[in-house]
Amino acid sequence: MNARQLRTLLPVAAVAAIGMTMLGSSYTQTQIAGQTLDTSALDIDAIQQIHDMGGLNLVMPEAFAQMDCENVDTTGRHVEDFQLTGESVELPIMGHTADEPMTYSAMTFSGQVPAPTVRVTQGDVIRMTLTIPDGELRAHGNDMHASQISATNFDAVFPGQSKTYCYIAHVPGVFKYHCSGVNVAEMDLHVLSGMYGIAIVDPLDGYKRLMVEKTAVQGGEVVKDRKFYPPDALEFQLQYNQLYLTDSGTYDQKAMFAHQNTQTVVNGKQFAYVPNETHNNLINDDPEKNIFVAQPWNSADLNQYQSQLLFVETDQHVRFFVENQGNEPLFFHIVGEILDRVTQGGRVQSGPTETWLLGGSQNMIVDVVFDEPGVYVAVNHDYAAIFSGAATVIVAGDPFGLVEKHDLPAAVSNSYAYALGNPSDAVPPMGMNSIEHPKQNLHGLYTDERAAAIAAERGIEA
Repeated sequence: MNARQLRTLLPVAAVAAIGMTMLGSSYTQTQIAGQTLDTSALDIDAIQQIHDMGGLNLVMPEAFAQMDCENVDTTGRHVEDFQLTGESVELPIMGHTADEPMTYSAMTFSGQVPAPTVRVTQGDVIRMTLTIPDGELRAHGNDMHASQISATNFDAVFPGQSKTYCYIAHVPGVFKYHCSGVNVAEMDLHVLSGMYGIAIVDPLDGYKRLMVEKTAVQGGEVVKDRKFYPPDALEFQLQYNQLYLTDSGTYDQKAMFAHQNTQTVVNGKQFAYVPNETHNNLINDDPEKNIFVAQPWNSADLNQYQSQLLFVETDQHVRFFVENQGNEPLFFHIVGEILDRVTQGGRVQSGPTETWLLGGSQNMIVDVVFDEPGVYVAVNHDYAAIFSGAATVIVAGDPFGLVEKHDLPAAVSNSYAYALGNPSDAVPPMGMNSIEHPKQNLHGLYTDERAAAIAAERGIEA
């Protein structure tokens, strides 16, 4: 074997050794041999050309979407700057009774759970910076599932430091990001204490129109009746997770290993989207007379933590961005409706269906049209999850006759959002096919400082 042949084999052998190390002893010599180059099957001229060029060298293709942050502004792509801080705070949870709120030891990106949502168009560059304040006790990291870059970019950022990385959002869809890092211990502690969020990557050519198929009677015969809705939609984001807590509000890893969660949360809170005392008063003329089986965040004194409802119009295209951030499966279902379309990874996975299953760290986009005025409930159709907090109440149109009862403006009959507003943490940033919400309320698992900042950013009266 000459020197040139030796140089050819060394890179191949090195990659094979790395493969065996990563995949373990089950990656056998037979499997490696099955990938060897059969030179007898190649054209002699091709072999000679390879020889003349210095031999066959195995190199990794430039498959990753990583970018040099120094030159990112010269690429001709839109650059979205996304700034995050990593900080540990105390945030409220409900105690054993609605009158005894308590806190838990939360870890957050930028003082909120879930973290801020980043939204871009396919092909944009995201320049993401994570800063850890000097006073923070732990290092944190940031693993972005929308990126296709080496995992070494997600290593620890220590107190008093910042780290920036850039990547091209090549693939449309919903993608998780969370606290990670190859040298950050206890990743479960960070993520299950609140350090998670999503990135929404809109398709470069926009969303597709929605086709809803019904039936009608024509000439005494039942026929299919298809209706097409434009791609523009009223949008919501719903992120599901679990809390595993001790009685003192600290993370309980033993309970996590046993899959014995304390609460099921949607956008960080148990029963976040159920009626409150204002709704009680409007419907029952009594703020203390509850209209739902569980209303733990009733009082307006809770400020941004008070429960809220989701309001939509009837016969309106509604788009849900859904992420399962937790350990337990999510059986997403809307009581009283079907899911008109389910999309994952930019591809339609299902037409009308009743329930769609998401495993841990899976996501989807759900398109729904609510046909009739009424109350609908989005649930994780695991009964334990429903009763431990995964119930989101959606009100379409004017099912309670509040327009006439309270002499409200006519527009309210389309959606109570015109008068009462939708919760800010369930409303994602605007995208290319977004319908603007008529009104927003300050709502979310935010620190007071973060709540004030969001109110100022969105022009919400706190």
